[in-house]
Amino acid sequence: MTSPSTITVFGADWCRDCVRTKRQLDGLGVSYTYVDLVQDPAAADVARDISGRTNIPVVVYPDASHHVEPSDADVESKLRELSLI
Repeated sequence: MTSPSTITVFGADWCRDCVRTKRQLDGLGVSYTYVDLVQDPAAADVARDISGRTNIPVVVYPDASHHVEPSDADVESKLRELSLI
């Protein structure tokens, strides 16, 4: 489900943090794969396996690290670390 060369965001449209993270990535011009947990409920198990938690969004980076409910600063810092922005 996740590709090693892309960012994957597990989330739901009713989640304000998910909407904010997607808006941030879109604004920065960073491509990502969005997994809608409402449309694909089984993916919630994948997100939980990655993060060990049920909180969303779960953002998985190309280096296999991840954030759960990241702040904009967390996401920006990680993108800079990976030279994606």
